[in-house]
Amino acid sequence: MIYLLLYPWRDEYSVLNVFRYITFRTIYASITALVVCLVMGPWLIRRLTRKRVGETIRDDGPASHQSKAGTPTMGGTLIVFALVASTLLWGDLASSYVWLVIGVTLALAAVGFVDDSRKVRGMKKGLPGRRKLELQTAIAFVAVLLLLLVTDRDTTLAVPFLKHVKLDLGWWYLPFAVFVIVAASNAVNLTDGLDGLAIGPTIIVGALYGTFAYVAGNSKFAGYLQIPYLPGTGELAVYCGALIGAGLGFLWYNTYPAQVFMGDTGSLALGGVLGFLAVSTKNELIFLLAGGIFVIEALSVVIQVTSFKLTGKRVFKMAPIHHHFEVKGWHEQKVVVRFWIVSLILALMALSTLKLR
Repeated sequence: MIYLLLYPWRDEYSVLNVFRYITFRTIYASITALVVCLVMGPWLIRRLTRKRVGETIRDDGPASHQSKAGTPTMGGTLIVFALVASTLLWGDLASSYVWLVIGVTLALAAVGFVDDSRKVRGMKKGLPGRRKLELQTAIAFVAVLLLLLVTDRDTTLAVPFLKHVKLDLGWWYLPFAVFVIVAASNAVNLTDGLDGLAIGPTIIVGALYGTFAYVAGNSKFAGYLQIPYLPGTGELAVYCGALIGAGLGFLWYNTYPAQVFMGDTGSLALGGVLGFLAVSTKNELIFLLAGGIFVIEALSVVIQVTSFKLTGKRVFKMAPIHHHFEVKGWHEQKVVVRFWIVSLILALMALSTLKLR
């Protein structure tokens, strides 16, 4: 919005020329989202507390978590508001990418909001799992279809570390991309089990995909790094900047001991957005590495359930895997910080593929 309002006046006021730089707008999108979260956070927490929008703790979870019962949830509304407002303020609203990523954010947040609302009203399981999956799939399908149509994308798939290997999936790319978004959405949702655990890697992966978006949208950088040039994706860097700011602002209140939880409102939206960023920047397979923490968390649940159904035995003491380490005696903060460290290492490895592929 600021870009469209002020940049046309650059000839009269040369200082306004700064708004054409994506890096400038990305930085201030991050700062804006951070400030919005810090200012609105206490008000939202008080409001959620008054309305008794508290978290329900599962009986089969770690015993140490029972004390968290009643902590305000649905804090993802704060993240989503700050993220979308900041993107609208600093992004180029003429960009299809901006509207697509905002649409994915709001749609998945709405699904999470309904799920959280049902839980708060006493329906412990919220939305039925099948219904939730159907809604996620429908949202992802529409988003990918529009991405392919509006941005005139090809359907090739880059293979990390193999620079000259590209797989053309044809129309199979559509269901594949949908799977990436839905899987990422649910993986982040499963990771959101400890104070600050999910938002830390989300910030890290968001920063990584912001970098991918910026270089892919710059013809000189894309040419130098020998990656596909994707005109317009640079605006996604502004969104990623807002994501980083909103994430840090939320972490201020979500760090141990958490004053508020993001709930499915935040986790489903953030995970889906990371998947959409992977698809938009044509770095789908790299998410396996960059979002390794989320992938491991999801796989631990799949392995645990499959093993128990087939053999009656559990591979982990408890799933998702962060609870496994808690049961082993690790303090919650130790699990969170170590998972952040692993996420950062994986993100740096993923960043290196810009030169290695």
